[in-house]
Amino acid sequence: MTAYKFPSVRQLNTGVRMDFAAARRQMVDCQILPNRVVDERVIGVISEMPREAFIPEPKRGIAYVDEAISIGDGRYVMEPMVIARLLQALELKPTDVALSIGCGSGYAVGILARIVDTVVAIEPDGGMATRATQTLSDFGVDNFAVIDAPLAGGYAEQAPYDVIFFDGAVPSVPDAIADQLADGGRLAAIVTGADGIGRGVLTTNFGGVRSSREIFDAGTPSLPGFETESTFVF
Repeated sequence: MTAYKFPSVRQLNTGVRMDFAAARRQMVDCQILPNRVVDERVIGVISEMPREAFIPEPKRGIAYVDEAISIGDGRYVMEPMVIARLLQALELKPTDVALSIGCGSGYAVGILARIVDTVVAIEPDGGMATRATQTLSDFGVDNFAVIDAPLAGGYAEQAPYDVIFFDGAVPSVPDAIADQLADGGRLAAIVTGADGIGRGVLTTNFGGVRSSREIFDAGTPSLPGFETESTFVF
């Protein structure tokens, strides 16, 4: 891969000069490290990946705040801490083949792709897919493929996957996606319960037996396409 050296200072279209490299260091020091993130690979990539490049230009001044940032059409770039903790929980390996449910702007996919062998990212929004592909390519990320398919179905054509990552909160993980885990595979998602609280959940598959455990709370916005159907209550 081609190494990308980004400038530490950029000019926003608001006319305000901002040192993004300093903001990124502060994000790591104040959001990532204090929240039990110890995986040096995850920390290293987040320390280098220019989050501002994956944010709509008018919002780049808030690229490093500790909250999800809207990129339009109900989609968000997830909170840095949430991405870091989910990726750490997956115990990523350099030989892993990963499935990302949602590509969005490509930020989380880019971090994932810097650690694993291959990433398949599902993205039904053609405009987002094109922009994400271009941005990632600009940074020398070339071990990914963006697939035009419904988010809720995953991508069984390339299954099984060693890891599955959800780029947004869902009310539950569909069996159709969990079934795409390889033996020894790991799946990480923010699952929003009936109480409205989002929780990071790690699911593992060993010998065809899946087990899940909650790892942290998170107020991550929902990923469209996973809405539960209304049911009658008798």
